Amino acid sequence: MPRARRKRSYSKGDHCYNEEDYRRHKKRRDEESDYYDSSHHRSRSNERRARTRRQYDDDSSPTYSSNANANTAGGHQHHHHHHHHHREHHRDHYYEGDSPSYGDHASIAVSVTTTSSNNRHSGSRRRPRRRRHHRRSSYSSKRDPGESGGGGRGDEKAVEDDEDGHLIYRAGDLLQARYEIISTLGEGTFGKVVECKDLHKGNERLALKIIKNVEKYREAAKLEINVLEKLKEKDQSGKYLCVQMRDWFDYHGHMCIAFDMLGLSVFDFLKDNNYVPYTLEQVRHISYQLCYAVNFLHENQLTHTDLKPENILFVNSDFDTYYNPKKKREERRLKNSDLKLIDFGSATFDHEHHSTIVSTRHYRAPEVILELGWSQPCDVWSIGCIMFELYTGYTLFQTHDNKEHLAMMERILGSMPYRMAKKTKKQKYFYRGTLDWDEKSSAGRYVRDTCRPLR
Repeated sequence: MPRARRKRSYSKGDHCYNEEDYRRHKKRRDEESDYYDSSHHRSRSNERRARTRRQYDDDSSPTYSSNANANTAGGHQHHHHHHHHHREHHRDHYYEGDSPSYGDHASIAVSVTTTSSNNRHSGSRRRPRRRRHHRRSSYSSKRDPGESGGGGRGDEKAVEDDEDGHLIYRAGDLLQARYEIISTLGEGTFGKVVECKDLHKGNERLALKIIKNVEKYREAAKLEINVLEKLKEKDQSGKYLCVQMRDWFDYHGHMCIAFDMLGLSVFDFLKDNNYVPYTLEQVRHISYQLCYAVNFLHENQLTHTDLKPENILFVNSDFDTYYNPKKKREERRLKNSDLKLIDFGSATFDHEHHSTIVSTRHYRAPEVILELGWSQPCDVWSIGCIMFELYTGYTLFQTHDNKEHLAMMERILGSMPYRMAKKTKKQKYFYRGTLDWDEKSSAGRYVRDTCRPLR
């Protein structure tokens, strides 16, 4: 019988304990709110619902058949892909709380996550209300931001936005007299991602992220562009496996960023394959590449802060299909596990302000939960969680509650170091230096049943 929990509100929760504190810390919270636990970041809960613990069985003799349905261009419908619907946690009687919408503060740059355009068209019948906006100056990576410019739109019709700030466009529209829009790949809180042809590069296909004409998203996109430009300076050839920005420009108030077309994310391929884990050889290859890319970031004093399977994309997600007689079903085997690391919207340099809360919940390090300060090691923790998920097919820490999350860590790794328990401001989670956790409660039984000690 699922236990009922009162819906928590982060507007008057984690960062303060009474109305006076609430008013005093409002400004700080607006900048450092736990946006990663917002509905946007919880939108995959349905897709990560509790799955039967299983190890992948390689003993069955597979029958192979070639399959190219996941070609790069087609698979890019999932490029930087999040389903924007709320995904209910598999214990859906509670949520972690109502936190600010994704991107509510300019210190966090926009993620490249999107929602399937098919879901968008089927999910709402509301006609977008158009609004004409003041034609802003347009500039690009080839132009100093202080200079004004054109930004052609085909026959130069008036640029229009819908009521949410999305650019209204049609297939065939031209941006910057260079990028011809082909179709919508997806959309998210930040804006939309479209497939387009680069007319200056022989009609090469690119993914173009078009940010909403909203100040907070525009400023956030500029932060991401800054990180991407600095990474490109350090790695012109793309040797270190971080996605490279091909171009950027401001199209009448819409920041636009062009990327190479890539395949499915590590998570989307896993989901589409019914959560059958990757082979050990693939786990090794993916993990090596991930560590290689993250080490490059760390050597350049940069912490990614949002490592997760959704932010690791295969260069090409083509696969072979074979029949597994033991499971009596068809399964997919990835042909090539070469990858790129994406989404530098929340990447933070060592000298920059460090938000209190970073990382998506399932991959969040204990020092972040306990607000002890963080640096590059929080990425290393996330990598460990990702490797576990690749090998087993399920999430290591499936929770949305801080204390429960800490209890899961203790169940798997042993007691929290005493120095961390004494140093944290989150003393409400501890009693005399140990986690205040009732193992006999329903939550305690859940943790005991779903987590196993490593030793």
